[in-house]
Amino acid sequence: MSSRTTLDTAPETSAADAPLSHGLKQRHLSMIALGGVIGAGLFVGSGAGIAAAGPSIVIAYTVSGLLVMLVMRMLGEMSAAYPSSGSFSAHAERAIGPWAGFTAGWSFWVLLCTAVGLEGIGAAKIVTGWLPGTPEWGWVALFMVVFCVANLAAVKNFGEFEFWFAALKVGAISLFLVLGVLAMTGVLPGTDSPGASNLHDFLPNGSEGLVIGLLASVFAYGGLETVTIAAAESENPVQGVARAVRTAMWRIALFYIGSMAVIVTLVPWDSKEVVEKGPYVAALDHLGIPGAGQLMNVVVLVALLSAMNANIYGSSRIAYSLVERGQGPKALGRVSGGVPRIAVLVSCVFGFVCVVLSYWRPNDVFPWLLNMIGAVILVVWIFIAVSQLLLRRKVEREAPEKLVVRMWAYPVLTWVALAGMAAIFILMARQPGTRVQLYSTGAMTLVLAAVGYAWQRARARA
Repeated sequence: MSSRTTLDTAPETSAADAPLSHGLKQRHLSMIALGGVIGAGLFVGSGAGIAAAGPSIVIAYTVSGLLVMLVMRMLGEMSAAYPSSGSFSAHAERAIGPWAGFTAGWSFWVLLCTAVGLEGIGAAKIVTGWLPGTPEWGWVALFMVVFCVANLAAVKNFGEFEFWFAALKVGAISLFLVLGVLAMTGVLPGTDSPGASNLHDFLPNGSEGLVIGLLASVFAYGGLETVTIAAAESENPVQGVARAVRTAMWRIALFYIGSMAVIVTLVPWDSKEVVEKGPYVAALDHLGIPGAGQLMNVVVLVALLSAMNANIYGSSRIAYSLVERGQGPKALGRVSGGVPRIAVLVSCVFGFVCVVLSYWRPNDVFPWLLNMIGAVILVVWIFIAVSQLLLRRKVEREAPEKLVVRMWAYPVLTWVALAGMAAIFILMARQPGTRVQLYSTGAMTLVLAAVGYAWQRARARA
């Protein structure tokens, strides 16, 4: 038996997804796609990148943004051709072999479940800042219960939460950009245009600072894959994915690169507030708009809660897809009311265990877990690029009508993206702070690949 599958016998066809409901409407999918690019990493993690790279953070976000656009285009091509709740995991199995789908899927599941806990901790810190004396773990537990129950009930609940979360995020960052541009041009009442006074030291820490900023920006883009997972449960998966991917470019340019440009123009890059308060809050406080900083804290809280909700959903669907393809415990694949409820519960429990570890073993087990997931998103991107290289040829030969979305300049830009990912791995290996993450993620990936390959061989002999 070959380790690869043809398009006609590919795993997880549409029939496999039939037990899942199709409760997501086009407005849900459109707003998930729009709000998905405004993640917690942008609001929370960009401060450290600015502190390291200074004004050159704009270049870092531009370079990583171009890479993300290529990855999303490749993923969109495959997801429009074969919508699946397994997304890139199912595509990797179809293109490379079952071991690849196993490795990509379970590594991403670990990443999402851990992220649920991290985002819960971040959200709890904001709330306890407003309500001192209340326990952080209690807030995390409350958030976890709310989103777990919402995801257990019906997929439309996930869609409604994300619709309104995304609407608030989009509105807030759009208003931030408008106020920022007005302040930069000196039109905003009570403010003077800073001109280029904060941009003179463009590379304050040299190329090393730019590299740190580049790595921070790469991981800030994580989470864009959720829309291709959600598309499988939408009313019209093919059109939904195609529309989301085609608008990704201007959304990334506007929200990420645009806001970084506004922040470093308005606020000195070495201001302590950029890291302590977060770059968006620091920028609004710098403008002296009453209450604007605290209002942005509300938006950051919403971004964290939105990410929790999306990651509970995404992890449960990835687990369901893996089980449907015979790559996990059968219990996780049980569907009730159109929802894989056991998978939702297990994903939430894993996330809360991460929270417990952050309090119980903060100096050994928890850092080890964080290091293990540090470079998973890059591993997933490599699987996406290799899968697209192989699947595109098969689709053109066997079912060209499925190419609703096409990768630009195939295969040249796919190879360019792979080269970019390899370059990021090299940069991570050169930085002491990211070297441990690279090796830890590599070890987990190799273990999963070995288990997946052993399972594949055993299944072939059966």
